[in-house]
Amino acid sequence: MIKRLIELFNAESYTPQPTDTGLAAAVLLIEIVRADHQTAPAELAAAKHAIKGLLPDTDADALIKEAQQEATTANDLHRFTSAIHDSWSNDQKSGLLISLWRVAFADGELDKYEEHLIRRIAELLYVPHSEFIRTKLIARDN
Repeated sequence: MIKRLIELFNAESYTPQPTDTGLAAAVLLIEIVRADHQTAPAELAAAKHAIKGLLPDTDADALIKEAQQEATTANDLHRFTSAIHDSWSNDQKSGLLISLWRVAFADGELDKYEEHLIRRIAELLYVPHSEFIRTKLIARDN
């Protein structure tokens, strides 16, 4: 048993495979839908609308379905945010944050878990706090 543990520590570190940025964005949107432990139809519709805005050339329904499956088995956000961070511009990241906020506001109330998750996503995307707040105000006022 100890021998096996030593082998595990000496093994090469695991690095998750890069994820498609469209799927990564969809998973993050679905995570916001699920953050308050209720799947409100308004939030799901907002996520689908966000995908159509962020990724106009994709089948939003199929991507939502795939993202829901991926979200149920995912154990971290890092592989999704790192794929986006590596590929998207700052403006695209801000657009994603606005979409995340709109999904969170879609059911008429902002849950503390939704806000916390968006904050974590913003930090993992290396978005400054001022941009985090700016995107929240844009989403809230629209």
